[in-house]
Amino acid sequence: MPSDLIQRPERTAPALAHTVPKRRTRVFALAEARWATAALVLFLFALPLQLTGAPAWVWGPLYAAAYVTGGWEPAWAGLTALREKTLDVDLLMIVAAIGAASIGQVMDGALLIVIFATSGALEALATARTQDAVRGLLDLAPTTATRLADDGSEESVATADLVVGDTILVRPGERVGADGRVVDGASEVDQATVTGEPLPVAREAGDEVFAGTLNGTGALRVKVERDASDSVIARIVAMVEEASETKAPTQLFIEKVEQRYSLGMVVATLAVFLIPLAFGADLTGSLLRAMTFMIVASPCAVVLATMPPLLSAIANAGRHGVLVKSAVVMERLGQVDAVALDKTGTLTEGTPRVTDIRPLDGSGLTEDALLALAAAAEHPSEHPLARAVVDAARARGLAIADMRDFTSAPGVGVTATVDGHPVAVGAPARLLADNDPVSAGAAVVATGLEDGGRTAVLVLRDAVPVGVLGVADRLRPDAAAAVAALTARTGSTPMLVTGDNPRAAARLAAEVGIPGDDVHAGLLPQDKVEAVRRMEARGHRVLVIGDGVNDAPALAAAHTGIAMGRAGSDLALETADAVVVRDELATIPTVVSLSRAARRLVVQNLVIAGAFISGLVIWDLAGQLPLPLGVLGHEGSTVIVGLNGLRLLRGAAWRRAAKEG
Repeated sequence: MPSDLIQRPERTAPALAHTVPKRRTRVFALAEARWATAALVLFLFALPLQLTGAPAWVWGPLYAAAYVTGGWEPAWAGLTALREKTLDVDLLMIVAAIGAASIGQVMDGALLIVIFATSGALEALATARTQDAVRGLLDLAPTTATRLADDGSEESVATADLVVGDTILVRPGERVGADGRVVDGASEVDQATVTGEPLPVAREAGDEVFAGTLNGTGALRVKVERDASDSVIARIVAMVEEASETKAPTQLFIEKVEQRYSLGMVVATLAVFLIPLAFGADLTGSLLRAMTFMIVASPCAVVLATMPPLLSAIANAGRHGVLVKSAVVMERLGQVDAVALDKTGTLTEGTPRVTDIRPLDGSGLTEDALLALAAAAEHPSEHPLARAVVDAARARGLAIADMRDFTSAPGVGVTATVDGHPVAVGAPARLLADNDPVSAGAAVVATGLEDGGRTAVLVLRDAVPVGVLGVADRLRPDAAAAVAALTARTGSTPMLVTGDNPRAAARLAAEVGIPGDDVHAGLLPQDKVEAVRRMEARGHRVLVIGDGVNDAPALAAAHTGIAMGRAGSDLALETADAVVVRDELATIPTVVSLSRAARRLVVQNLVIAGAFISGLVIWDLAGQLPLPLGVLGHEGSTVIVGLNGLRLLRGAAWRRAAKEG
């Protein structure tokens, strides 16, 4: 046997295939974060000096520096937009802040600047982290591969230099260097990054393998069938980037009227200033009236009408283990009317468990004895099925006997000597003999388990079948309740989209109440994206819930994406709009209801803010609104809408959201 095909003991870590190498942008590597921090520090130095009665020449320069450090970037962005004949709220807020300073409200203007600068920095950080995760995905594919020449010699080359038709050698424990087809060898490959399946799949001559997936215990010779730029991993990166760039920019409700409001306010302020001058009014009085108008008509109360309810909902969700990444996301969650669910790691725990123990007639073994026998043989193996068997034996408190002469054959199973008897544990299709009554009985049991969505594991002692174990990924305890709650909130049953096999998908869907017509199995990442886009083409706003690298493109393409945090890949966590930190699936429908409650409060607050602004503006235009009363009315409306929005911080708000149907 050639040395490069010698099977080595399993000492790999298949779980590594589920993650993306971490490559995170540091906060202060971003210019936006540095400027925002500087503005905040200057403001915090100036505020106590002003409040304690220090002279203006002490705190004034600090406020001025806060204006400059926090305001120059949004001011520049606003002026750039203005050159393109677009008036945005950033420039309007800068003008309002300067206007506030011009009539003595320096602190109010500085606070507005700091809030805007901090918001911009957080948005820049979120964008950078997502880009880091997408780039990090490429690290899953190795940078070099072993290319075989026609004479059998080996050459280490960059994977980017591989061309279609090359043959590469993938040794045990290595990652596959390119998409291709096995031409020689046998092994088990962990393909979780591509398909999301929890168990490695057997691969031999004629089977397809993907770049970045993790090889098991056997060596494979693979003929390259795709260029590196066209590999499945590369296409996942491209799909995530494309979906992130082309996803329609969702704005907060108030921002949808930003242009008209901003332009109207500027025109009105100029009119309030210039028209009295044209009729002989004095300059100081006209300027004071105009500045008072700008203060009372500024959208501060309107902005706060939107943000406190959404931020309160975010904080409440965070206390219950759901990280919602922005106010925009919290608003979008309440709009969803369809759900697409991943299977492995989302509806299930993502870890194989022994579900069935079936001793065969005539074996003389009890369930415990059969499980202990299989665990003894599987004990040295690190295969996920082997770990499931050993864990099940330990959970029952069974003694695991010593073994010797352990061997492992990829795609077949393991053999060992236990208590003087040769024992084999593995795939029924590979271990069963033909035309043997005992084998026929074992085949019937194995087929029954597989038809029920389990993975069948055959146990032989002295070359005779003695039992069959069923292994499956265990359903989350709250999965069925979560599916029912999502159905009630959206009015339609969630769709199951999974890379797992159709039988396992159908079995799980039946357990959680998803009809067979809504089950889509055997999907690659691009297939999941297409399924989501078909739903959206029918007018739905789709919520995608997943956890793996293979779910990231669908999470990015959907109206809203939520990742399961405990087992989620870095790419899924960064791409998703929200993360279920504690892996409690039942919290997702509650957050959807909480978002809808926040949207209702936003409407209430907009009515309150609009009433105050209208009243103050009419007073200023029709009469003579004193500046202190104008500021008091403006700030009072701000306080009222802020307190109204904070109602969602209470625990009662979460309990009400959880009870909604």
